[in-house]
Amino acid sequence: MNAVVLAGGLWMPGMAMALLGARLGRHGYSTHVFHYSGRESLEGNIERLVRYARAHGRVHLVGHSLGGVLVFDALERHPELDVATAVLIGAPVRGCLAGRRLAASRLGRWMIGATAPRWGERNATWRRREPLGIIAGTLPLGLGWMTGRLPGRSDGVVRVEETLVEGMAQQVTVPVTHSALIVSRRVAGLVGRFLAAGRFE
Repeated sequence: MNAVVLAGGLWMPGMAMALLGARLGRHGYSTHVFHYSGRESLEGNIERLVRYARAHGRVHLVGHSLGGVLVFDALERHPELDVATAVLIGAPVRGCLAGRRLAASRLGRWMIGATAPRWGERNATWRRREPLGIIAGTLPLGLGWMTGRLPGRSDGVVRVEETLVEGMAQQVTVPVTHSALIVSRRVAGLVGRFLAAGRFE
């Protein structure tokens, strides 16, 4: 089973996932990029992702940032969706402090579009049988500076603790910034290993 659906982050065109897709393609995977707009409702984007994934049969799902949140929420809401593995990259599934801070201003609310309600603090639990892998960055350089210092370890936008999911198969951290996660050769290698074995190591 070699089909992989990739979902990118907010503010990033779908083609931002092209390099990661190309690297996975060298390992025999057929990659398909899910395109969406952060201006559209989260619920609508989740349902579109579900339909897109179903169109490709049994798939691996890989999401970066908001794309990872969409992957997690889609799999949580649709237990019948046929997937082999899922990998979330810098995905704040437990809420996003930087997002909440941005939502406090008019400009910030415009920037984050329809995603604001998703950034409140929440628990995240994996209830599916398929393995879930989490990759988090720890180089704190990024748009987070617009909202003030982020406590704890972060990739400059998302804190490591915001990516944690109870019941996940494994989490790894890499010294990479939020936006650079999807162009990192090391991250691509980690994703490829997880898709093949359900573990990063």
